[in-house]
Amino acid sequence: MTDESLPERSDVPATPDLRASDADREQVAERLRDALAEGRLDMEEFGERLEATYKARTYRELAPLTRDLPGAGVSAPVNLVKEPLPDGAVDWQARIGGREATSTWGVGILSGFQRKGRWTAPRRFNCFAFWGGGEIDLRDANFEDREVVVNCVAIMGGMNVVVPPGVEVVVRGIGIMGGFDQSEEGVPGDPGAPRVVVTGFAFWGGVGVERKVTRAERQRLREERRRDKLERRAERRGELEGRHDRHHQLHADRLERHRERVEDHLDRMEQRRERRRDRD
Repeated sequence: MTDESLPERSDVPATPDLRASDADREQVAERLRDALAEGRLDMEEFGERLEATYKARTYRELAPLTRDLPGAGVSAPVNLVKEPLPDGAVDWQARIGGREATSTWGVGILSGFQRKGRWTAPRRFNCFAFWGGGEIDLRDANFEDREVVVNCVAIMGGMNVVVPPGVEVVVRGIGIMGGFDQSEEGVPGDPGAPRVVVTGFAFWGGVGVERKVTRAERQRLREERRRDKLERRAERRGELEGRHDRHHQLHADRLERHRERVEDHLDRMEQRRERRRDRD
C-alpha cells in the first residue's frame, strides 16, 4: 500500500496497540465500500485499503484507513475504544494470536505430564502416553490461533483435556478398546472464542474432555453467592422487624443459618475435591 493513499498522521493522537477482531476489520471494510460507492475513493485506492484492512492485526494499523473518510451521515471515525467487559466475561480477542507457542508436545511413559496455568497453546499440540497419563489444561491458556488441535495418542494410558466455558469443542479421535469423551461436543462457543479440536488414537486407554471454570472465576462466583446470601438475610430481617414478629424472625434466622452451614459444607467439599485433583 502506497503512502500517498493514506492520510497524514502527524496531527492525530496515537491509537492503542490493541489487537483488532474480525468484526473490527469488517466494520472498516464496510466504511471503505461506502466511500467507494460515494466516489470518495477510486478503485485503486479502495483495493489497496481493503487489502490492508484484512491484513491488519491491531487498531493502530486499522485507524489510518478511514481517518480521512466520513461515516454514514456523520463525520465521526470508527469507534475503536474498547468497552469494559461485564463481570465474568472473557476477552477472547486478547488471548488469541500475537504470541508464540510455549509448548508443542508432551510425553508420559510410565509417568505423567501437565500443561496448565499461563501458557500459550500451539496450533497443534501432540502428546503421547504409554502406561502413563497427561493433562492439558486450557482454562488460563492463551492461544496461538483461533483453532487449536490437541492430538492425543494413549496406549494403556489416559489423558484429560480441560477447556473453559465458552470454548467450542470438536472430538475426532478413534478408540480401540478405549475411547474419547464426547460429552462436551456440540456445545456452542462464545462469539470470538477459540475452537479446540481433540483428535488422535486410544488403545486400551482413554481421552477425557472436561469443561471447568477457572479458580478465579469459581472464587468470584462463591463471593457472589455470599453477597446474595447476606442481602437475603438483611431483607428478611427488615420485613420481620416491620411486622414486629419475633417468632417468625427467629425461625427465619434458624433457616438461614442452616442454609449457610449447608453451603459452607458444599464449598469445603468442592475445595477438597479440587486439592485431590491437583495432587493427582
